[in-house]
Amino acid sequence: MSDYIDFIADRGRGCAIAAHRGAWHAAPENSIEAIENAIAAGFDIVEIDVRQSADGQLFLMHDDTLERMAGRAEVAERLSIAELSAIRLREADGGERRATTNATIPTLRKALEAARGRIFLDLDLKDRDLMPRVIAEVVDMGMAGQVDLKARVDSPEARRWLAGQGDMGGVPFMAMARFANGNAAELTDVLEAMAPFMCETKFDSLDTISERRQRFSDAGIAIWVNTLDPVSCCDLTDSAALADPARIWGRLIDAGVGIIQTDEPAALQSYLKETGR
Repeated sequence: MSDYIDFIADRGRGCAIAAHRGAWHAAPENSIEAIENAIAAGFDIVEIDVRQSADGQLFLMHDDTLERMAGRAEVAERLSIAELSAIRLREADGGERRATTNATIPTLRKALEAARGRIFLDLDLKDRDLMPRVIAEVVDMGMAGQVDLKARVDSPEARRWLAGQGDMGGVPFMAMARFANGNAAELTDVLEAMAPFMCETKFDSLDTISERRQRFSDAGIAIWVNTLDPVSCCDLTDSAALADPARIWGRLIDAGVGIIQTDEPAALQSYLKETGR
């Protein structure tokens, strides 16, 4: 398996597939099983959500509470890792109509071990102040070249916070930025100066991204876009892509997007194979 930065920088690769919370249609989201499904399917990246337990251990869970994924009202971070690890997860993306599975809440360490040498990981920290703790664990496991950590850079406060984090131990950094009316020129300058290996972008218009694709490319910055229904931009959603993939995923690739995060990774994979993209 190549180094993450080298993989992203490879101009010969097609659009990379980032499976949101793993390949969760046949396993609970943020579970080891969802990571294994993504590996088996041949996806490139798995996005997982990281929190810290009451006794200081890192674990995977998106929501503050266990209600959706386990039918329990507790705040996840108020439980110990032993308590969390005993909780069985609901199938797929949870909810009261979903059955309970044998899959349990994994630690970050178990997720890293499952992914080792097999798939890249995008670590979404639900508390940005966990960054030093997560870096330490990733470095301790010798996996700095296989994960990314990300943070917002589209405000002076966000950039000051990031500067205060110091050395990232060789863990690749992905910037997060929203291009909105009036900030695109300045934000592009900021990104060029920082030169992160990727930028997760949001935008008011896809043209804002496509018009700057050469500048991003020259700076070595790959563009990541989410087509997840709740957080997509400009109606470029997974639901619309299922009906007309060329109008959604195709337009993004034409605009210079190199990584797409989706809740429909199998459909995106089929589209990429069919079109050779």
